[in-house]
Amino acid sequence: MVWVDAAGRHEGAERHGGNLAAAAARLGRSPRRLLDASASLVPFGPPWALRRALLRAVFTPALRSYPDRGWADLRRCLARFHGLEPSHVLPGNGAAELFTWAARDAAATGVSLLPEPGFADYARALACWDAAHRPLPLPLQWGPDLPQPFPASLTPPAQVLWLCNPHNPTGQLWSRASLEPLLERFALVVCDEAFLPLVPGGETQSLVPLVPRHPNLVVIRSLTKLLACAGLRLGYALGEAERLRRWAAWRDPWPVNGLALAAAEQLLADRAGLERWSRRVQAWVAREQPWLRQQLARWPQLSPMPSAANFLLVRGEASLVPLREALERRHGILVRDCRSFVGLGELWLRIGLQHRGGHRRLLSALARELPPGG
Repeated sequence: MVWVDAAGRHEGAERHGGNLAAAAARLGRSPRRLLDASASLVPFGPPWALRRALLRAVFTPALRSYPDRGWADLRRCLARFHGLEPSHVLPGNGAAELFTWAARDAAATGVSLLPEPGFADYARALACWDAAHRPLPLPLQWGPDLPQPFPASLTPPAQVLWLCNPHNPTGQLWSRASLEPLLERFALVVCDEAFLPLVPGGETQSLVPLVPRHPNLVVIRSLTKLLACAGLRLGYALGEAERLRRWAAWRDPWPVNGLALAAAEQLLADRAGLERWSRRVQAWVAREQPWLRQQLARWPQLSPMPSAANFLLVRGEASLVPLREALERRHGILVRDCRSFVGLGELWLRIGLQHRGGHRRLLSALARELPPGG
C-alpha cells in the first residue's frame, strides 16, 4: 500500500519508475524539464491515430454512457489481432489489475515461483491473497545472443511459475522453445509480455499461439508500453475462457473506462496503421539501444548488460546511488533505482531508452559526474 504523509511524500513511491509528478515536486522542477528514463515508454508517442481516436470518443456516447461491461467490441478486435476466440480475451485496467486476478488463481493453485531479480508487482499481487511464493534466482551474467534459453534447470518444485518476457529488469529475451516445456511442469504459468511488442522480432518468441492448447497458460499484455499511453491504463489477458470468466466475476464493475475502450477499438480496427507504428517503435529500439549501450561502455565504472528490450540494466563497480541522485538534482534526469528489485541493489541502475537528443543529454551529464577513466 502507498501512504501519503503530511508533507505529501509517498511511501513506496520509488518501487516503480515513471512517478514524474512526485519527482518534480521533490526536485522543485517542472515535469516538462525532467528527462524521465526511469520508465520504459516510447518517447515519441502516443501515435496521432490514438489521439484522434480519443478526441472522437469524447463526442460519442463513450464519454456519457457507462462502458460495456462485457467489452465485446474490444475483445473481438484483440481476438482477431492475435488469431484467438473472443472468449480467450479479457481487457483490464492495465496489466497491474490483471496480475491481481492471476495471483488469486495462483493462491488457490499452490506455491508460486518468482524469478529474481524481477518486477515487484507480482509479489504485490500475491500478497493480496496471502499466497505462498519462493524466489527463483536468475544468473546476473549472460551473453549477447538473444533470444536465450530460460534456465529451466534452476526451477525448484512449485505449482505456479511467473515469467516476464522480455524479462524486467534484465532485458533478456527467453526463447519460446525453452519456455514451452515449462507448461508441462506447472499447473499454472503466468507470462507477462508487456514489453514484447517493442522488441524487434520479439513476437516470434511469444507464448500467445500456445494459449488454445494449454489451459494452464495466461499471457498478460499491455497496450500502454507500445503506444506510450500509460495514463490510459489498458492491458489484457489471454487465457482459458473459463478462467477469464471467473476473473471477470471477481472484479469491480467497469474496470476499463469508456474512452479507453473506444480509442483502443478504433486503433485496433486499423491493423495496417498499428503495424506501421509497431515497425517504427521496433526500429527505434534496434537503433538506439545498441548505440546507447556502446556509449555507456566508454565508462569503465559502468557495465551495460545485453538487452532485447527498450531499457538497459547497468552494473557499477561501486554503489550507483550517488550517481543517480546527482543526475536527478543537478541535471533533471531520472533513472530507475534498482533497490526495489529483489536480487539487485545499489550497484545497479535501469535506464529506459529515449530519443537521440535525450541520450546525448544523459551522456553529457554522465561526463560531468563520472569522467571516463574514473
